[in-house]
Amino acid sequence: MGFFLETIFGGLMAGMLYALVALGFVLIFKASGVFNFAQGAMVLFAALAMARFAEWIPKWLGFQSVVLGAVLGFIAAAACMVVVAWLIERLALRRLVNQEGITLLMATLGISYVLDGAGQLIFGSATYKIDIGMPKDPLLVLENVFEGGLLLSKEDLYAAVIAAALVVALTLFFQKTSTGRALRAVADDHQAAQSIGIPLARIWVIVWSIGGIVALVAGMIWGSKLGVQFSISLVALKAFPVVILGGLTSVPGAILGGLIIGTGEKVSEIYLGPFLGGGIENWFAYVLALAVLLVRPQGLFGDKIIDRV
Repeated sequence: MGFFLETIFGGLMAGMLYALVALGFVLIFKASGVFNFAQGAMVLFAALAMARFAEWIPKWLGFQSVVLGAVLGFIAAAACMVVVAWLIERLALRRLVNQEGITLLMATLGISYVLDGAGQLIFGSATYKIDIGMPKDPLLVLENVFEGGLLLSKEDLYAAVIAAALVVALTLFFQKTSTGRALRAVADDHQAAQSIGIPLARIWVIVWSIGGIVALVAGMIWGSKLGVQFSISLVALKAFPVVILGGLTSVPGAILGGLIIGTGEKVSEIYLGPFLGGGIENWFAYVLALAVLLVRPQGLFGDKIIDRV
């Protein structure tokens, strides 16, 4: 039972990180109706920016504090993502207002390749380290309940707390603020939102900035765990089935979808892997998403679209 609970906990922690990347997809789709294929590239670009600024700023200002360098690096990377959001709106989205969804989708694919190339050009293509002070040592709990106790990762626990706090903040922002309501109005109908005075350009800059900061947090956590390398952008591929499972327009759905997939793939790999030859973690999420699409195309919490003829 102790080993089973360790597996469940590890899956939940991985699921929170998947959900964090999926949040970027949900936020941008919820507020602009664009399925953002560039989210993985945004995670990579943001992580590269933070890693390099955390290295460069102490040299520029002449101090040695790793913590201060990480804080200033995060602030500089967040500002960088806001600039990226402004450029995306000014150079791409502004010219595609009220275009077909497939047009916007192809635009985000182009943005993805541009960000990948710009990341290499500006920040380099090596593997970089992000040190935000998260403890690497394990934590032993419930020694009196299970023989040998449960061995948990403090780093995963801290990452889950950060992800949960960001989710709560974003949920409150969308539900309780006038800007959040304006974002949802733009998602429902661009032309109607413009007709009542909602500035579409400003709203798109805001939502892409939020998506960029969410990508930065995800990249910071993944970079702290694994180092910043170009394979980080592939993490977004695992977020696709998370979004499909939870629903394209649901923030709680992204969280629950991430937890289900993270837990399911860990449990399947441990208990079914020996019988199926292993490698279940690589395809479990996609098979589950396909199964959900067959019975509930809008996902667990997605809005059901009804067309009247």
